[in-house]
Amino acid sequence: MFVDTTLRDAHQSLIATRMRTIDMLPALNYMDELNFEAMEVWGGATFDVCVRFLKEDPWERIRLIKKNLKKTKTQMLLRGQNLVGYRHYADDVVELFIKKAIENGVDKIRIFDALNDIRNLEKSIEVALKNGAHVQGAISYTISPVHTLDYYVQFARQLVERGVHSLCIKDMAGLLTPKKSFELVRQLKKNFNIPVEIHTHCTSGLGSMNYIAAIDAGVDFVDTALSPLALGTSQPPFESLYYSAKEYRKIDEIDLTKIEFLVEHFKKVREKYKEYDVLMTSIDYRILVSQVPGGMYSNLVKQLSEQKMLNKLPEVLKEIPKVRKDLGYPPLVTPTSQIVGVQAVLNVLTGERYSKVTNEVKNYLKGMYGKPPAPVNKELLEKVLGNEKPIECRPADLIEPEIENARKSIGILASNDEELLIFILLGEIGRRYLKEKYEEKLLIDMDLAEEFGGGYPI
Repeated sequence: MFVDTTLRDAHQSLIATRMRTIDMLPALNYMDELNFEAMEVWGGATFDVCVRFLKEDPWERIRLIKKNLKKTKTQMLLRGQNLVGYRHYADDVVELFIKKAIENGVDKIRIFDALNDIRNLEKSIEVALKNGAHVQGAISYTISPVHTLDYYVQFARQLVERGVHSLCIKDMAGLLTPKKSFELVRQLKKNFNIPVEIHTHCTSGLGSMNYIAAIDAGVDFVDTALSPLALGTSQPPFESLYYSAKEYRKIDEIDLTKIEFLVEHFKKVREKYKEYDVLMTSIDYRILVSQVPGGMYSNLVKQLSEQKMLNKLPEVLKEIPKVRKDLGYPPLVTPTSQIVGVQAVLNVLTGERYSKVTNEVKNYLKGMYGKPPAPVNKELLEKVLGNEKPIECRPADLIEPEIENARKSIGILASNDEELLIFILLGEIGRRYLKEKYEEKLLIDMDLAEEFGGGYPI
């Protein structure tokens, strides 16, 4: 009944996604023996960070992980039409990316949209189903006047109608309470005959309580992380939830010697990346108001620290819910968390709200990310768009096919579809990575030619 997040969301939330593939490989055999329903190991911010900061091939990561997991399904997080990037991509990109993700080793795909706009999910659900993955439709959970229990049940109905195999309550900011967890799980189980999973964070201190309430309500799976990378802005710890859940239902026994090894291993891994660690030693009650998700919180801390403005964090946390209200109460999850967060930082640092408005906010107001859950602030809309009207169609309908133009643009730097997708999803960051990789390969070939007397080995 457990889905492990240690190798994706846990380190994304606690150490800015900096865990390298080499840190994961020694743990895989033991993790494979813990009877997880799945292990979330790919997607989210991992694709970007692999390329941008770690100079690793994200495709090679999923292939290596899949090779070392004999029993456990691999799971990824996909942002609907945004895939693992920060804008909507054309349908041909969605089709190729999902096909290649499954070919390279992804078994289960959790698909969500930041605005819970079903139009942004239809293509990715369709393609993932066609290519044989387990497709999980995720509900981005948040709190606002419009996000009621009925709202979530109706959105879940739209997901089920499109053929998803399971549902996930995705509580990225840790805003659920035990009562709401119980009620939402119970209603989903009552209305739909497919498995229900719950995902939360411990930022506000409610994580484990929510899981026990959800288990009591009949939830099928809960997301946990191994204890060295649990709690804080991450998920509840597997070890304590395992022992608690045994009082509610029959669960297979696990080998504690494997847990002991994994705990010691990931303690060392976390210490290795301590410069990125959020070091959250207690709960942050302010999250219940600001609604900042785990990954967003760790990035806010790092960004403000780098600018020597960490003292502005309390003001930013107060400004975020105000910006969110102005934008029609979007759930705070990539990319809307970045859109709201960056604008809130700008509002605080400039000292005047919306004196500078990001291009992302402009595009959001135009409807390029989808339909906001509630009406946006009229004054802000007029200030930014003037007489221009927001679009009413599916945003991706306005995007021309991208693959062939990208293929021509990147040329010989992309030797296969996987590398082409790195360029499409990450733009110039991807181009630089592929250029360095290509030049490194040339140097290796030259060294080999020299070793074989000036001719290439056959």
